[in-house]
Amino acid sequence: MQISQAFQGESLPISFEIFPPKGDLPVETAHAMTEELAPLDPAFVSVTYSAGGSGNSARTIDVARMMKEDFALPIMAHLTCMGATKDDIDATLAAMREVGLENVLALRGDPVPGAATNDFHFAKDLIPVVREAGFCVGAAAYPEGHIDCLDFKKSIEHLKEKQDAGAQFFVTQLFFDNDCALEFLEAARNAGITVPITFGIMPFLSKAQISRMVFMCGASLPSPIIKLLARYEEDPESLRAAGIEYACDQMEGLAQAGVDGIHVYTMNQPSIARAAVARLRGAAS
Repeated sequence: MQISQAFQGESLPISFEIFPPKGDLPVETAHAMTEELAPLDPAFVSVTYSAGGSGNSARTIDVARMMKEDFALPIMAHLTCMGATKDDIDATLAAMREVGLENVLALRGDPVPGAATNDFHFAKDLIPVVREAGFCVGAAAYPEGHIDCLDFKKSIEHLKEKQDAGAQFFVTQLFFDNDCALEFLEAARNAGITVPITFGIMPFLSKAQISRMVFMCGASLPSPIIKLLARYEEDPESLRAAGIEYACDQMEGLAQAGVDGIHVYTMNQPSIARAAVARLRGAAS
């Protein structure tokens, strides 16, 4: 199924993301995890490249193929272009097509130290290549602007360029402030961005994790989170529970605001996906 169809129904699309940490998520481990995710009936599941931009497409394709073949889930595979040549991208797309994948999230990816830029500078350069290869193409959106772009208006202009290049939907980066996200949504619509935008939410589970995310993504920390971090600094289990609860509150608020979809960054923990679905669908799964 092409993921663009997931946004055409009456119910709110809830999707999940899993990742091969450091490029190493054995298919057997992913299979056990998917056994817990599949009954939650996600609109789709995205499978990332390994963290840090190493571009482990083989592992991504292996995991994505297993989830599609064994569980009949709609799958979106991530594809980064930083440092890649046109031949590299064509070869990866051919491998994806060979195993029946239909959906790609087209990303620039992290710069690779010492590597040449080659044939692609930005995600907008990759998007038409993926579309021409016959895939349904999503792209990334940044509610508080891309960390490399200090001008929010420019970030919105870049988003419009991705749509013009052929992006059929957007998945946002994580954020912790719904007001920022809804202001971004209004700005995007005012700029002529008409394709669906699904909003990505990641629970904070530890002080170290949220600090890392803030510096990697440029997400701001609202005062309620700072207070929770201070309250539970010496109580990791309570902090984890508070982080999941805060994320579920975010999702519920976004759903009530009428967003196009919710994308749950599960961090490979099915319990997070279950909590999201229970809150959003109003019943424990």
